[in-house]
Amino acid sequence: MRVHVVSDVHGNVEALKRAGDGADALVVLGDLIDFVDYHDHGKGILGRVFGAEKVARFAELRRGPHLAEFGSYVRSLWASLADPAAVVEEAVREQYAELFGALTAPTYATPGNVDAPHLWPEFAGDGVHVLDGESVEIGGLTFGFVGGTVLPPGAVLRKHAAWVPYLREAQEYDAAVAGLPAVDVLCTHLPPAVPELIYDVVARRSELGSAALAGRIAADQPRWSLFGHVHQPLAQRVRIGRTECVNVGHFQRTGRPYPIEW
Repeated sequence: MRVHVVSDVHGNVEALKRAGDGADALVVLGDLIDFVDYHDHGKGILGRVFGAEKVARFAELRRGPHLAEFGSYVRSLWASLADPAAVVEEAVREQYAELFGALTAPTYATPGNVDAPHLWPEFAGDGVHVLDGESVEIGGLTFGFVGGTVLPPGAVLRKHAAWVPYLREAQEYDAAVAGLPAVDVLCTHLPPAVPELIYDVVARRSELGSAALAGRIAADQPRWSLFGHVHQPLAQRVRIGRTECVNVGHFQRTGRPYPIEW
């Protein structure tokens, strides 16, 4: 049995069309949407709406230490639109129509933080299984899926903002992890909270990971823990006991799925 796994697709439709080639199934670990393209500022939803110059400024401020200035700039961008939520949803729907249309069957997918999971049932066709806090058997192994990422401590989601990422309260996320049955393959967008797996060497900072995932791995020892989210991790893979923990790669840039076989 051979399964191909991808994460952080971020709009790479052409590579996604080929991601399942030679595999019995495709697993997608989220971030289908290309919201902010940090490699080509004219692409992505923000590039389409505001143009490359403004997205370049957005990227510069986001990398900087002054969060207040960054927040003010973002608010000014949205304020320049009459109905920013409608503009964003239209762009998201256009991307999802292409992305879900590129998926081969069977596909098993869970959303990332740069996704709108409430829209997924509308676009997922036959043979595309959307799973979040659920498990499924593939080739005799049990795969468990948990989507999204954890809301940073002290952060508050603006529910009526133009774009609301899929960030979950830590208690809710931990409950989803705990609610899974014993699994052979743990499939998440977020990595377990292991220092080498959550540090991004290009951004030069640690992203959030999940202590609940790390605890579940240590206790249950699944064959694999597969995830994405951190685009340039310090370590792509770390072993916890018998479990191979693998960042399956930044698919937008590599265009290559990560294969597992048994």
